[in-house]
Amino acid sequence: MTTSTLVTPDNRYLVVRGRLWRRSDPRLSEQERERLVGELMTARRAVAVALHAGDQDALRSARVGVQAAKVALGERGPPWWDDGAPDYTRRMARNTPYAGWYDSVTV
Repeated sequence: MTTSTLVTPDNRYLVVRGRLWRRSDPRLSEQERERLVGELMTARRAVAVALHAGDQDALRSARVGVQAAKVALGERGPPWWDDGAPDYTRRMARNTPYAGWYDSVTV
């Protein structure tokens, strides 16, 4: 069974198991977004290799790469929107201003 991904009406967040996760900055070109996603996937693979090898130095380096890619994508760091709205990343949708919307789409 497949389920569609919920995206908040303002396109700022994905909802995964009721939790909000910041989406990539929509101002990135598709080419730039794809390049950064490639960097993110490379860094995530490096995390897995370092964990498997028990190499703490490589693990730290790989996690720095993950963080850098996520920040460049706009998924971490300062919010990419500029209207002053707070960032609700990692919060349960039901505990945010999105609660009413979330209830209406998950009933």
